[in-house]
Amino acid sequence: MANKKPDIEADWKATKDQGEDTALMEPLLIGGGSRHRSELTDLAIELAQRSAGLRRSLPDSLLGSLAGLVRAMNCYYSNLIEGHDTHPIDIERALKGDYSQDARKRDLQLEAKAHIAVQHWIDTGGLKSPATTIDSITQIHRRFCEQLPEDLLWVEDPATKDKIKVVPGELRRRDVQVGRHIPISAPAVPRFLKRYEDVYAKLGRAETIIATAAAHHRLAWIHPFLDGNGRVARLVSHATLLDALDTGAVWSIARGLARNVNEYKGHLAACDLPRRNDLDGRGNLSEESLAEFTKFFLTVCLDQVKFMDRLMQPERLRTRILAWADEEMRLSKLPPKANKILEALLYRGALPRGDAATIVGTGERQARRIVSTLIERGVVASESTRTPLRLAFPATLASRWMPGLFPEKVA
Repeated sequence: MANKKPDIEADWKATKDQGEDTALMEPLLIGGGSRHRSELTDLAIELAQRSAGLRRSLPDSLLGSLAGLVRAMNCYYSNLIEGHDTHPIDIERALKGDYSQDARKRDLQLEAKAHIAVQHWIDTGGLKSPATTIDSITQIHRRFCEQLPEDLLWVEDPATKDKIKVVPGELRRRDVQVGRHIPISAPAVPRFLKRYEDVYAKLGRAETIIATAAAHHRLAWIHPFLDGNGRVARLVSHATLLDALDTGAVWSIARGLARNVNEYKGHLAACDLPRRNDLDGRGNLSEESLAEFTKFFLTVCLDQVKFMDRLMQPERLRTRILAWADEEMRLSKLPPKANKILEALLYRGALPRGDAATIVGTGERQARRIVSTLIERGVVASESTRTPLRLAFPATLASRWMPGLFPEKVA
């Protein structure tokens, strides 16, 4: 059995409905009278503007390739929050069927592959209803867990040491404790999720952006599944922002949360606390803590958009990629004039294969050899031998092409 620390700290067999009222998780939204409301609205507007600007600045042909790398990055950071360190280079290898001989590392590669598959499904329009509906939440959990290796589908009750099977997409049937937080009884989960959906799935675009953080915490607070709740909550937030902001999936909230993980977990814990006094909203839980988490969440989102915008500045990206190509040609790792293909892709976004010979100024045969080498190196991709070439962003070159995206792999 894999030595996996579950996201529950206690688990017992009580299944009696405690009759909890859904008002226990109020407030679900930051009230209009909150002193934080104006600042949160400004942050949401700026986030929408900057995210749209980043999306518009990228050629359509680069969006898909960049989104693929961001999925690996998102997976890496989301798993890192859970204590699982699977580097994007190892994730990329897993996507190509190259698995570690170490059973534990192979299981984590398969876990990462499952996460990426679910996010790809989300990014390509797999969800047919808002991410905050019960159907979407359970679909995300099911699709993730059904692709996990057997060893990662079991959690251990710390008290009894019983092994408990995680059923993909199934709401928990046991009562749990998460740190100091004791979530609602298992039979109450469906009605709390119904209330959750009724509020968060029917908001307008602007309110959805502001409410994403609240929805993120309240889903974790309900703790609908036996395990995997953190990942599901982050994927739900990703899907919500993808829809509300039309992000193109080219930036990731998970990176920012992982880089501020203590603050992130501190905010989540603070949002579990009851209302402090009469100035702290009118719900059962602290509105002040929820507003502070919302500010943190939107600020992290903004930081990630700005980070990706800096990385993707055309001239800076061009300089980094062509410097790499020049070095590889000097070392005879790329054929001469390979940089011409990369430069054309940077300017044009996509390149018909028939134009390659003209671009490099050689015969067709030599042009095909250059293109084949670039494809083998993973820096150029094409859906088929007949479709245009496009630039790719392999994880192995991220430290050169997109420095800071994730840490360099340590052997």
